[in-house]
Amino acid sequence: MNPQAKLISTMSLLLGTTITISSNHWVMAWTGLEINTLAILPLISKSHHPRATEASTKYFLTQATASTLLLFASMSNAWFTGQWDITQLTHPTSCLLLTTAISIKLGLVPFHFWFPDVLQGSPLTTGLLLTTLMKLPPIILLFLTSSSLNPTLLTLMASASIALGGWMGLNQTQTRKILAFSSISHLGWMIIILMPNPKLSLTAFLLYCITTLPIFSTLNTTKTLKLSTMITAWTKIPSLSATLMLMLLSLAGLPPLTGFLPKWFIIQELTKQEMTTTATIIALLSLLGLFFYLRLAYCATITLPPNSSNHMKQWQTNKSVNPTTTALITMSIMILPLSPMALTIF
Repeated sequence: MNPQAKLISTMSLLLGTTITISSNHWVMAWTGLEINTLAILPLISKSHHPRATEASTKYFLTQATASTLLLFASMSNAWFTGQWDITQLTHPTSCLLLTTAISIKLGLVPFHFWFPDVLQGSPLTTGLLLTTLMKLPPIILLFLTSSSLNPTLLTLMASASIALGGWMGLNQTQTRKILAFSSISHLGWMIIILMPNPKLSLTAFLLYCITTLPIFSTLNTTKTLKLSTMITAWTKIPSLSATLMLMLLSLAGLPPLTGFLPKWFIIQELTKQEMTTTATIIALLSLLGLFFYLRLAYCATITLPPNSSNHMKQWQTNKSVNPTTTALITMSIMILPLSPMALTIF
């Protein structure tokens, strides 16, 4: 891809995200979302592969539909209340349409079908943007309108996302699809706590980004796209593959790693809100995701599975690891000791 075109796309992504998260008017928020959609399309389809073209087409159609629904929701709310302010969304039909539009943009169940295919057809760097930066503006819009949304509907969609994200990831062999279903499952954890404690929802999103960033960076460094290549990836950078196991276990939410922190906070807050049944259900559903995280962690270690691999063993090379990746790996594993300080925020 032309460096100038890549720079323009990257700057447009930052501009669109900034416009959306800093706007008070629905039309400005919609404009930022459209800039984001148009900026990410060249990054998805830059490989000129048929799968990349299919992924960019699916992404454009779903995002255009979601943006149309969001604009229609804001217009209907302005028609009945005379307000274009994002925080003044009060009409019930507008709230329902907005919930649908944001769910499509985020890839929540039952509007999740596009996300695994788009992530599978995208490069790992673009996939990282799709799972982190591109989800920030919709989550901010949910944060600003959380007081007007239907808590029962959000709870049902979040629980279904946690269940389906864990269930559908069990039979996947492509790492990008596994991470896509992992993202759907983690989105469920963020949305289920949105109504009781919106700040905690944003904190969970931030910790998810901190945990996901080094995983995508490690997979991109070792050129790992499926489980069969992950088996032999340890011959390239053994230390990086060993820490990948810890990062995956952190993403699964096992203590004493960083990924345990948001789940601990969310279950604690749900218990305070007398939603113990919901907390128990999502904790049990997260065990589904734990299975494929353990499978990924097992393949990332130096132990080979009992089946034969069709890939030739690769020579170990002295590849340098980016210092930023090293810092992110440390953060994705060792933030949990800072939890007493974080508890004072909530």
